[in-house]
Order: sequence, then structure tokens, then C-alpha cells
Amino acid sequence: MTPIENLRSDFPILLRKIYDRYPLVYLDNAATTQKPRCVVEAMTDEYYNVNANVHRGVHFLSQQATDLHEGSRETVRRFLNARSTSEIVFTRGTTESINLVASCFGQAFMKEGDEVIITEMEHHSNIVSWQLLQSRQGIKIRVLPITDEGVLNLDGIGDFFNERTRIVSIAHVSNVLGTVNPVKEIIRIAHAHGVPVLVDGAQSTPHFKVDVQDLDCDFFAFSGHKIYGPTGIGVLYGKEEWLDRMPPYMGGGEMIKTVSFEKTTFNDLPYKFEAGTPDYVASTGLAKALEYVSSVGLDAIEAHEKDLTAYAMQRLMEVPGMKIYGPQDVTIHDAVLSFQVGNIHHLDMGTLLDRLGIAVRTGHHCAEPLMHRLGVEGTCRASFALYNTREEIDALVAGIRRIQTMF
Repeated sequence: MTPIENLRSDFPILLRKIYDRYPLVYLDNAATTQKPRCVVEAMTDEYYNVNANVHRGVHFLSQQATDLHEGSRETVRRFLNARSTSEIVFTRGTTESINLVASCFGQAFMKEGDEVIITEMEHHSNIVSWQLLQSRQGIKIRVLPITDEGVLNLDGIGDFFNERTRIVSIAHVSNVLGTVNPVKEIIRIAHAHGVPVLVDGAQSTPHFKVDVQDLDCDFFAFSGHKIYGPTGIGVLYGKEEWLDRMPPYMGGGEMIKTVSFEKTTFNDLPYKFEAGTPDYVASTGLAKALEYVSSVGLDAIEAHEKDLTAYAMQRLMEVPGMKIYGPQDVTIHDAVLSFQVGNIHHLDMGTLLDRLGIAVRTGHHCAEPLMHRLGVEGTCRASFALYNTREEIDALVAGIRRIQTMF
């Protein structure tokens, strides 16, 4: 494996000068990660040399493109340790994956008065999807609260389950607090009540190993662009026993076996959920990204990013007026630090850091209900990836201190 400190050269954008003056310090990885050369080159090569629609053609290029696309599905299966490629559905990303489950599972298994359990720290995609189902079918949404430290208290979780509970849908890692939720324990509790679980893995898959069989989750979603892959592609893992029983999400080519004006029969898994031409070039890019991450080693990535998180927490707390949200225990705080500094507005802080070449996120981070729980309008968020360094964290702290002098 390549030493992690030698990997920055794989990401050409990290050499950019911002405003033709400052070296880029990219700390917005929870929003999207940068792409290594091998991902972009694999996609370019396919467009130039293999481009043809998949599954439908008997000619050479179509067969080759199909082999690449289905090979990518096998790469995803191995990466998640799913039992079968039938359990790997390509989507546009985590948001579409969650919407697919809410719509199709809801249609098949939920009726008025039935309940879904989510948490206070969910991304909007894991709130609004269920609210749409609520407006269509009259389901109820129950919200597990968090502590002031930003962690779930499981002591009373059993009280949330009743005869109307149909599914639990929960973030593996909070995109604001960095909290690593005890999803394996939550899944065990839910299954003891006969309830399936959907895990939003957008913020976990880039940072540590995920084994869906070990977790025993029923559904798992993640996005390609957050794990060094292309935008516009993601994955929904689902146990066959659930996917088989759920209706299709959309209608059209690929998800059908036969069509007449009287009746349509649907394709086998996973194609039943993949209407239309897939982004077969993006699936190649995603597979290449997963291979890249695997070659670096997820254990090495996790250790590096935990070191960065601990170092950043230590350095940031040296800043007067600093408030960091989320657990202080780095073993359950992963690669994301949301903060405020005194009475400096988060947008002002983010804008001025940008003028120093430092890219952080500002705002509510698509988690407005969590912001209400924290009692703030928004925060600054620094989030880390395998290519970030302690020196970049030092630059962030120096930038914050410089900005403080302006207020």
C-alpha cells in the first residue's frame, strides 16, 4: 500500500492556487471529495474507447460496456460485502436511494398510522423523503432525540417501537456533528422488534470499513462523489427478501421483462429498480474510486483521519471563543468538525477563510432540524479526507485567528 502522505499527487486540484495567491486548503469533503487521476482517466478512456449503451446491444462495444458496468456492480458488492450483485442497485446517490426505499417500501408495507423512526441528526434527505410519504399515505414520523453532546441515548429506544413501527431510517455518521451512531446495536434492537433498518452511509463509507452482512442492515445507501468517485451515481444495497417484495420505483426501459397495453412484467433484481439508461461511465468511475480506496486501505484511512480529527479538535480549542459541536470523544467523532467562533457569523467566517484559500462549509448543512436542536442558525464545518494534512489544519487555525482580529 502507498503511504498515505504520498497520495496528494494523485489529486491534481490540490496544486491549485486560489485567487492566484493562496494554496488550496480543501476542507469541504463532507460535501464532496476531490477525484484522483485514476477515476477521471478511467471515465475518459471509456468515453473515448468503449462508449455504447449497455445491456441492449449485440455489438462489440455494447458488450464491452456492459461487462464494465456489471463488473463495477461486482466491485461494489465486494466493497460492501453484500451476498449478491442482485442486492446492489445503482442510483444517482444517497438521496435517491433513500427516496426509493421510502416510496417503494412505503407503498408495499406502510399504511395510514404506521410509523418510521428517524433521529434528530438526520440529513434532509432522510426527513423529507418520509414527509412526502406522510403526505401521501398518512404515516407518522417518530424522532429519536440526541443529548446535548450530540449522541443518541439508547436507554429509551425500546419505547419508540410499537405494533405500528414499520422501519427505522438512520444516519451512520452525522454530517454535522461527526457522531458515529451505534447502528449495529440499533439494528439488533430493531430486528428484535421485527423491524427492518435503512442506514444512510453517505458519511461513513469514505472513512471506515462497512460490512453490510456484519451490520445486518436491511438497506444501506451511499454516494459516489463523497468517496472520491463521480457525481450523479450512488448505491442502494438491499436484502433480496425486501427488494423482491417492493414495487419498482420508476417505469421504463431495463426494468421490464415484457410490455403490452394490458400488462407489464418486471425484470429481475437489481434491474427492476434501474429504469432507463444507467450512467454506465459513472459506474466505472465509482468502481475505480472504490478500488483506489481499497488499495490505500480503509484501516489506514480511518487511522489517518482520526489523527486529523483529534489534532483539529485540540488546535481549534486553542482559539478564544471556539465552540465545537458534537462528541468530544474522537472514537465516536469522525472526520467532521462543526464550529462557531464567538459572535462571528458563520457566513462571514467562511467567506473570509475562502479569501485565504481555505474551503469550509457554512450554513445548516441540510440539517435544519438539528440546527434548531443546537439553538443555532448555522455553523462552519471543516471535514477531512485521506489527502488532508496537519499543516492544513494549522492553516485553518491561523486563518481563524487572523479573522478574529478583524472583529
